[in-house]
Amino acid sequence: MFLRAPLAALLCLTALPLAAQEVAAEPGQLLLELNNTQDTQAGTCQLTLVAENATGQALDRAAWQVAIFDRDGVVRALPVLDFGALVPGKTRVAVFELPGRPCGEIARIVVNDVAECRVQGESQPDICLGRLSTRARGDIAFGI
Repeated sequence: MFLRAPLAALLCLTALPLAAQEVAAEPGQLLLELNNTQDTQAGTCQLTLVAENATGQALDRAAWQVAIFDRDGVVRALPVLDFGALVPGKTRVAVFELPGRPCGEIARIVVNDVAECRVQGESQPDICLGRLSTRARGDIAFGI
């Protein structure tokens, strides 16, 4: 299942002063942060993720397959979070919904694999996984 962030849910943050941005990605790295989770009125869990591309390379497309674990440690879904293009030096915020799954049922999310990673039209999965770091804010663990 591919979860593509709607264009309205993507936001690039570049005009904030450096202190307000809290730059976290080390030079040469890609950072994915599980920033927020929220239950929707439809009973789904809405994930807000922040991506920072400090690799120095424009990613034509970046998408990761993640494993969604319930409170008993059982994998309940393997969706793909598709961020589209990630421009170097920019922060992107994307919102994804996990259908049929309230946030309270999720214990952790693990980046399982690279679904797609293209640089200048060529597949470069080593950039999107080998240079990836993660962090989480909130109650749901997030990692590699």
